[in-house]
Amino acid sequence: MTDPRRIALSTGVSLDVAVAGDPAHPAIIFLHGFPESHRTWRHQLPEFARDYLVVAPDQRGYAASDKPPTVEEYAPARIVADLIALADALGIGRFTLVGHDWGGAIAWMAALNHPDRIDRLIICNAPHPLVFQRSLFDDPAQRAASQYMTRFRDTTLDKGLVGTGLEHFFANGFARFVTRAIAGEDRAAYLDEWANPGAMTAMLNWYRASPIIVPAPGETPQRPAWLDGPFPPVTQPTLVIWGVQDQALLPVQLAGLGDYVPDLTVVEVDAGHFVPWEAPEAVNAAIRGWLAPSAR
Repeated sequence: MTDPRRIALSTGVSLDVAVAGDPAHPAIIFLHGFPESHRTWRHQLPEFARDYLVVAPDQRGYAASDKPPTVEEYAPARIVADLIALADALGIGRFTLVGHDWGGAIAWMAALNHPDRIDRLIICNAPHPLVFQRSLFDDPAQRAASQYMTRFRDTTLDKGLVGTGLEHFFANGFARFVTRAIAGEDRAAYLDEWANPGAMTAMLNWYRASPIIVPAPGETPQRPAWLDGPFPPVTQPTLVIWGVQDQALLPVQLAGLGDYVPDLTVVEVDAGHFVPWEAPEAVNAAIRGWLAPSAR
């Protein structure tokens, strides 16, 4: 996998970005989630660089990319702006967008707001914004599974996430959501990325800047009116790859999804939340088959 290069964006941040493949080929941009980096896609980038231009940034706040100081600078609209600015910086017009976890949340939003730029959408274990917010009000199991978001919004958490605290977070806040052991080079890479000054706070600021409401179990907060009103459809052909052992995002996230994504293909994979590297062969096969001209 190619080493990342530094790219300054018109949004005012500089990101480390892995780029591979022929610039003359169609582009695919890959967006990672929490608490990862471009390495989320270490099994996808070499595969698809054979016939696509592949681009995978360390998003703002992550690894060695820039870390703006305020929570507001991690609002989803800022991250979407980074994506479009990155495509502009690389001379990419329309592209296929792939997102996992928080990267998938950004991908959904980008597809809704920039249909002129995003040709096709591929989502890996990341919920549609309306389906997710509605589930947090209506599905007790999903509400319970999402309480970690409230914990991550507590800024007192940050001071413990240094030194040996990172080891504790790895074992108790990350590895327990993974269906296979992480060791050696992969484990060392996580700890190295998290140890960048300000990285843990910056990564957690994505949760703090998000408008998603996470009610406490048993709470009955006022229901946002938009949950039961019309919602714009995703107009792009969309592939959703779902690791069905995900303990954070439950199968309810697939229920009724086709109502908001008219051109939808769903592929379920026997893996956990981190499906791009827990089941890379299945993910690559699903993407490759879906992108094939005969399948479109």
